[in-house]
Amino acid sequence: MDQGGAATRNGGSGSGSVGVQIQQSRRLPDFLQSVNLKYVKLGYHYLISNLLTLCFIPLIAVISIEGSQMNLDDLRQLWLHLKYNLVSIIICSAILVFGLTVYIMTRPRPVYLVDYSCYRAPDHLKAPCGRFMEHSRLTGDFDESSLKFQRKILERSGLGEETYVPKAMHNIPPTPSMAAAREEAEEVMFGALDILFRNTNVNPKDIGILVVNCSLFNPTPSLSAMIVNKYKLRGNIRSFNLGGMGCSAGVIAVDLAKDLLQVHRNTYAVVVSTENITQNWYFGNKKSMLIPNCLFRVGGSAVLLSNKSKDRRRAKYKLIHVVRTHRGADDKAFRCVYQEQDDAGKTGVSLSKDLMAIAGGALKTNITTLGPLVLPISEQLLFFTTLLVKKLFNASVKPYIPDFKLAFDHFCIHAGGRAVIDELEKNLQLLPVHVEASRMTLHRFGNTSSSSIWYELAYIEAKGRMRKRNRVWQIAFGSGFKCNSAVWEALRNVKPSGNGPWEDCIDNYPVKIST
Repeated sequence: MDQGGAATRNGGSGSGSVGVQIQQSRRLPDFLQSVNLKYVKLGYHYLISNLLTLCFIPLIAVISIEGSQMNLDDLRQLWLHLKYNLVSIIICSAILVFGLTVYIMTRPRPVYLVDYSCYRAPDHLKAPCGRFMEHSRLTGDFDESSLKFQRKILERSGLGEETYVPKAMHNIPPTPSMAAAREEAEEVMFGALDILFRNTNVNPKDIGILVVNCSLFNPTPSLSAMIVNKYKLRGNIRSFNLGGMGCSAGVIAVDLAKDLLQVHRNTYAVVVSTENITQNWYFGNKKSMLIPNCLFRVGGSAVLLSNKSKDRRRAKYKLIHVVRTHRGADDKAFRCVYQEQDDAGKTGVSLSKDLMAIAGGALKTNITTLGPLVLPISEQLLFFTTLLVKKLFNASVKPYIPDFKLAFDHFCIHAGGRAVIDELEKNLQLLPVHVEASRMTLHRFGNTSSSSIWYELAYIEAKGRMRKRNRVWQIAFGSGFKCNSAVWEALRNVKPSGNGPWEDCIDNYPVKIST
């Protein structure tokens, strides 16, 4: 769990100074006020790192055009010239072969997203707001001020009446335990993986790489070991378990899998993203630690990635870019989402009053780095020109904020909370349709942590909006503090896979969310 709590508009509800502080800091900073040049340079560094490819392709095109215009006499003269310049030909051939070898060996291998699945809990785990508040009251752990605070958060959070909480939280009193937490993890992970393997017809023993991320529940043996044991994965599988990395860990896991797929040829990678609520429910009265209770809900995803060229024909997407931003060197950023004990010794995740400002700074850094990689040249020139004028002449010129709608067709903004979605819509000048998937995911499933961006992508597919060559921007925030982006390109007109999370309810959305 991470920034989701501060993503509501109601942090100041109820009594207590902490609540007031959260309300005062709920807005992201205005991106127009400052842009750091060094992050622009970083983005251009990523672009220039592919200079060999950019130069080599036009060279081949020029040679092909010239060759197509030659007649028989030209070819005869060329042959005579080559026959009397054998040394030059050998040297040129050696250089060409060496260049081609370097290019083939160093170019990144394409990573394909074959398919993915999202877990949907059974109906008996639904937690309507009224039932949620009644259970909170009956536990006897919360005073009247805390109950009032939670009620106002729920009213303004953007969550609907059909989100899910784990079985242990439905009991009165709640019965969190290690066994119950394991049960929740198994139901979510295995549920998503069963659907994935069934939809793709992939034998689990063909999986060569497994990456699992869950921030707050890290048992021994690990969650990745639980999956290896369940599906009897092969003994030489490269498995990884990422913990404590918050809601942006799903993009981190994809990035790790991508790097591994660059090294290990002809293999599959599975990325499982989830969060565990059972053992991380807060039973105290500190306002800044109560918000995650109200926003986080049961959910998880499983993603199948491949570097096999034959999978391009059946894959849904190709991974284009991953850009990661980490602000952990700054003490305020490091502590803005912090798991700790309150004065009564009860454990929870505390949210700082500076959270929204820190999230805004991380986002600004991330998109400034991402811009040169994805934006059309017209937008880059406008942005870079205004930035140089400001830096060189110290002019009071506001940096030009590029129109990211020209670079992306769809946006999957982590459904951490209503206010974060609102502020990103405003600062990036998005249209309501661009944030519809995020709002509806928050309404239907709540904040499912690192897996929320996959529920959003599933929403876009279920609506029939994903067309060939459309680009998707997944962006997520996480404790630490981190902001991470992944860019995908659709390889075909994408239809939703079977047993999707929106399969029987997509016609009911979008719904109007009360303010």
